Amino acid sequence: MANIRQKALAAAVAAAVAALAPMAGAQESEGEMQKVEVTGIRASMAKSLNVKRNATANVEVVTAEDIGKMPDKNLADSLQRLAGVAVRTDYDEAEKVSMRGTNPDMSLIIFNGHAVSTADWYVADQGSSSRSTSLSLVPSSVLNQAIVYKTSVANLVDGGLAGTINVTTRKPLAQKEKLSGVIQGGLTYADLPGKTAPDFNASVNWKNDAGTFGAIAQVFAEKRYVRRDSVSRLAYGASSGWDVINTGTMLGITDASLAGTGLKAADLNGVRMPGSMSSEFVEGVRDRKGGLVSLQYKPNYAIDVTATGFYSKMKANNYGRLTSGAMYSMLLGKADPLGGVGATAINTNSNGQRVYATIRNPVIVNETTMYGQPLKVLKSADIVFPDGTTPQYVGNSEAFYRDGATAESGFLDLDANWRVNDDLRLKTLLSTTRGVGKTARDQGTTWARYGTGVRYSLDGVDNAPFVQYLGAGENRPGLNPDGSGYAMVGRTVSSIKTVDRESSGQLDAEYKVDKWFLTTFETGVRYADHKRQSNRWSPAFRDATWTSSPAGYVAYPADFGKDLDGSFDNTGFYFTPQALKDWVAGAIKDTTPEFERRVVNEIDMRERQYAFYMMQSFERDKWSGNVGVRFVRTRIDADIVTPVPAGACQKTEPGKPAVTCAAYPTAITTAGDGSTYYDGVPFDPNAGLIYYKTPNKRTFDNWLPSLNVRYAVQEDMYLRAGASRTIGRQNYNLLGSGFGTPSCNANGCTVTGPNPGLRPLTSDNVDVSWSWYFKPRALVAIDLFHSKIDGYVKTGTVTQGETVQLVDPRDNTVKTFFVNSSSQQGARIKGIELSYEQPLWGSFGFTSNVSRAKTKVDDGRPMVGASEWAGNLGGYFENDRMSARLVWNYRGKYVSSTTAPSPTANSQGMSVINGVAMPTAPTMAKGVATLAASVNYNVTPNLILVVDATNLTNTKRAQYRYSEEEQQKLDVSGRQVYVQLKYRF
Repeated sequence: MANIRQKALAAAVAAAVAALAPMAGAQESEGEMQKVEVTGIRASMAKSLNVKRNATANVEVVTAEDIGKMPDKNLADSLQRLAGVAVRTDYDEAEKVSMRGTNPDMSLIIFNGHAVSTADWYVADQGSSSRSTSLSLVPSSVLNQAIVYKTSVANLVDGGLAGTINVTTRKPLAQKEKLSGVIQGGLTYADLPGKTAPDFNASVNWKNDAGTFGAIAQVFAEKRYVRRDSVSRLAYGASSGWDVINTGTMLGITDASLAGTGLKAADLNGVRMPGSMSSEFVEGVRDRKGGLVSLQYKPNYAIDVTATGFYSKMKANNYGRLTSGAMYSMLLGKADPLGGVGATAINTNSNGQRVYATIRNPVIVNETTMYGQPLKVLKSADIVFPDGTTPQYVGNSEAFYRDGATAESGFLDLDANWRVNDDLRLKTLLSTTRGVGKTARDQGTTWARYGTGVRYSLDGVDNAPFVQYLGAGENRPGLNPDGSGYAMVGRTVSSIKTVDRESSGQLDAEYKVDKWFLTTFETGVRYADHKRQSNRWSPAFRDATWTSSPAGYVAYPADFGKDLDGSFDNTGFYFTPQALKDWVAGAIKDTTPEFERRVVNEIDMRERQYAFYMMQSFERDKWSGNVGVRFVRTRIDADIVTPVPAGACQKTEPGKPAVTCAAYPTAITTAGDGSTYYDGVPFDPNAGLIYYKTPNKRTFDNWLPSLNVRYAVQEDMYLRAGASRTIGRQNYNLLGSGFGTPSCNANGCTVTGPNPGLRPLTSDNVDVSWSWYFKPRALVAIDLFHSKIDGYVKTGTVTQGETVQLVDPRDNTVKTFFVNSSSQQGARIKGIELSYEQPLWGSFGFTSNVSRAKTKVDDGRPMVGASEWAGNLGGYFENDRMSARLVWNYRGKYVSSTTAPSPTANSQGMSVINGVAMPTAPTMAKGVATLAASVNYNVTPNLILVVDATNLTNTKRAQYRYSEEEQQKLDVSGRQVYVQLKYRF
């Protein structure tokens, strides 16, 4: 069926394109054809450039008309077309937006002038507590206009360190017709999963005859199937990632084992090697439904009130499977089935003797790291146990199905304007917003694989490596008679829910001064109450061990990895979602929601923001601009999870009255947190850990001045200059995640955890630009910018000046503990942006932009999420019958680590290799280019055939560590084709 659907869809696309070619040139001679108003690419470019031209600040603009003629399915897809804007893409749909070479956390996205709480659909992102806004819930069709502020103004909501994007929705009374609307429906085909899904969007706009009241209603239902094929170094324990060879602990590597290679054992010390060869197979669905309603009342010239509500929910169940090796564990002679290599981890055992894997047929190449140091890499080798060894631990297989994975977002705002008189205007904006990311059940099993070795050979960073498992039998569950194969060694089930919400209100006044060169004076106040809560749960298992596994299994599809351009073992197994769910349901028991809590992972924060600003605009002759200042106070209340000393309190058995703890009255004794509750086994009230929450309150004040000046060199040429200080607030987990186990010694007491004293980031920015609108719908522009950032986070366990009062577990007395946590440092960004767009001959034209942003952090490491290069190139054709657009987008390499690393994560640590200390290698995403196309054909003046396609080149996305010699991951997600009919009335 998949092939039939694919062929049918391909035939439809081919027929549509074939029909368009002759019609495009013939429409001029068809006198009987009704002319339609030009509202497409040319009109949208004129509108966007007009907004950009008239703005005092340096801005970029994208309009609804732009999106209607672009292959963009959410707002992030559209924003990436603008100069200086880059996106993070998952499964070939853009989600997170960054500006000018920074992390997405440093960009603020607001809707209709207020914050909007969005949510993440993937379990890892749900628990990250990042401030970055996911736009996967926002279809591009809800947008009226998006203005990207590259320079700040005082009346703009604070929080956008690198820039602010204000997305506006349509207003009913701004529409020309009394009754109008759009109905659009069709199919979306994803070629990698080979599945087709429906896509529907409809909106209607109405206003009364007097033009005093209007309404807009929109609904959308968009579904798409996703799949990602990957190879990586991901694995369990020490085998995950890259490390160095150490013949002092890898005793199987000897001069004798290397005989004939020309190498001695000492030659391999310090050589970098991949700990694992892994393959990842992920499938999922994105089913997005929601709508928008807007009501506008304007009884007269003086009063204008608009209420807008938006809601979107995406169901995104996903299934991840992993087949991984354990080469590092093998070399260390460890057989822990989950990859542990500590002193207490299980050792290998063959006929009563410990055995160590050795390295045969090694190929070593030289690399130069991103920091300039020379290193060596084990490019290929056989990691094998000695001949005659019985099958040993060589890797793992896992499959985790995330059932009930959802993300939802909504907001309600009331925007009121009152023209008191010709000189004074009052405005108010009230809003409330809520976003929820949830995974109802993240469940799966883990299997250990047994064999005699792993053979591998790394290719280029853009090609999958060769990998072969030796003596391990077929890739299916169960042990073979000789001990090879798989044995189930783990089972996991958990849930997560993260809720982000904010209520805000602001009041603004605008007064016409009109004296000398002064024009308008603006002032206003704003208050926002923001809350972030993240909770996890884990059900209790009935038994300590299991006597069965899920029923049956399914093999990886035969085409798995076909687009990765390599030769590797692409086999694997997993269980159907229903079989896995049924098995897990039978293994767990009902307790209480309180007992299932994992308090250790909770985040509970409240952040209140107070702001006041004043801004004066001015204009004289060819000069115009504004100058202002914004005062911001941020109050943070964080309830930080803190462990109770062992033995100080006892836990409550599920279903029994809560046990109180005199020593810690606020201790949460009802939560499981590591306790078991097996059938037939007495409950142990002393098992696991118990936590309480330590309140922490901080207040930060910031003054944010800004200046924007525009000079009209001539009628169509402008110079702009901007200077400002902007603010960005730290990620929630850096301020409010849990404290680790307190410890004390003769030198004092310390505890790991968050640093609630982390002040907001501030950035001092300078921007100078020149733009020339040399003909209609044409622009050439140059922009230079520089930002000096203070407060950039340096994660790791470094003793800070921050302290907290905790109990010394040695004598049970309260003492002052120093917090080992994140610190702060400085960073700089400087760069240039070039833009050039214009119509060409006939109905053709093009757009282009390129940006370069050089970042520098005080400790010399690359800034997380920062791409030095980004660019776009697009060509278009449009006449009264059809429009076509082809767009190419490029984003340069960047650190692809999570946008919200743990406050104690060693992302800023050092590694000692061959006696040389060097920064620990981050995971780098290689630069990536994508190609998309859109064709709109007017079947009739009101009926339009739309064919869009994204990721036309089926781009591979590569990641590496110190250099491209150290491939970390490579994945593909396939193409998406959209065929739709749009009817306008």
